[in-house]
Amino acid sequence: MAERVKVSCSFCGTTNYYPLDIEGKKVVCGRCKNVLPRPGTVIEPAPEQAYNLFQNSSLPILIDFHSPTCAPCNMMHPVVESLAKRRTGELMVVKLNVNQHPELGASFGVQTVPTFIVLRKGNEIGRTSGAMSEADFALWVASKV
Repeated sequence: MAERVKVSCSFCGTTNYYPLDIEGKKVVCGRCKNVLPRPGTVIEPAPEQAYNLFQNSSLPILIDFHSPTCAPCNMMHPVVESLAKRRTGELMVVKLNVNQHPELGASFGVQTVPTFIVLRKGNEIGRTSGAMSEADFALWVASKV
């Protein structure tokens, strides 16, 4: 039997099983039929999709509030991407640009970037701000997931 991991739909938030042995084929959500994000990738949903994902995902969600002009944010990008790959099937990783979507940052009370928030079923279970080492970041996420 093919190995499968959980992934939440970036459109409706429904958690699906994604077969890992599928190469070059699109995998769609069982509920809304939109294409699912590849497990282990960092997604950048539109605001309405983000809210659906935050409320409906059964997987914990790590949100990276960032700005492309922020040096600490840019330092954290490879750290966040590495964590997303290592924690495939255990959590979803979402990047939100506060310059493009200031309403999302405001709705979470984000006052500085980078800010990282862990959500479970729409509820905030952890928050930290600023750059940190990959080991410290991984430990912080592990303590919240």
